[in-house]
Amino acid sequence: MAEPAASPFPLDWGLQPLLDWRDLPLDLPSLAALAAGLGWASGLRLYALVFALGALGRFGGVHLPGGLEVLTHPLVLGLSGLMLLAEFFADKLPWLDSAWDAVHTFIRIPAGAALAGAAAGDQGTAFTVAMALLGGTLAASTHFAKAGARAVVNTSPEPVTNITASLGEDAVFIGGLWLLFHHPLWFLGGLVVFLATAGTLLVMAWRGLRRRWRPRED
Repeated sequence: MAEPAASPFPLDWGLQPLLDWRDLPLDLPSLAALAAGLGWASGLRLYALVFALGALGRFGGVHLPGGLEVLTHPLVLGLSGLMLLAEFFADKLPWLDSAWDAVHTFIRIPAGAALAGAAAGDQGTAFTVAMALLGGTLAASTHFAKAGARAVVNTSPEPVTNITASLGEDAVFIGGLWLLFHHPLWFLGGLVVFLATAGTLLVMAWRGLRRRWRPRED
């Protein structure tokens, strides 16, 4: 029987598909990619991320790596599910979304660091701390890009733009999570593009807000 043709990108350059967690421990490149993805997603849709990971672990037969197994606890699943619903609607209401983002500056960033560190919890203290720093940094980058973009969107008086922006973020989160789990190398490439775009948008948002709120000269 002929063997299947080899992929031109074998194992995504050493990055295993991140839903194959039965043969633990994962290799370090895969764990680093996972930590980066968890940090990125925490800054965008924290509660959806926690609920999705917990549901995969509890109902999907997925063995979560490191300390992420705690996300399968019914209490964590229930609370993250409730907060997911609350965030889904709050994120689509003008000005309430910016207030929600302001409060979550103190939640998303440390949560991103905690989730990234927990994913690497079996690999020693140094690697765990490094992944926590990576996750927290990416969570902060995503969070401030999202909050800055929303601040600009909220200057529009109609709600359609706000709802469209929120649904776009939902789509980016779902697509990014799928890529992270199934094609981590592609996700990392997309992450670089996302961060470059987010940095540009932050600069544009800051300049736009400065022009809008600058006192007019008589």
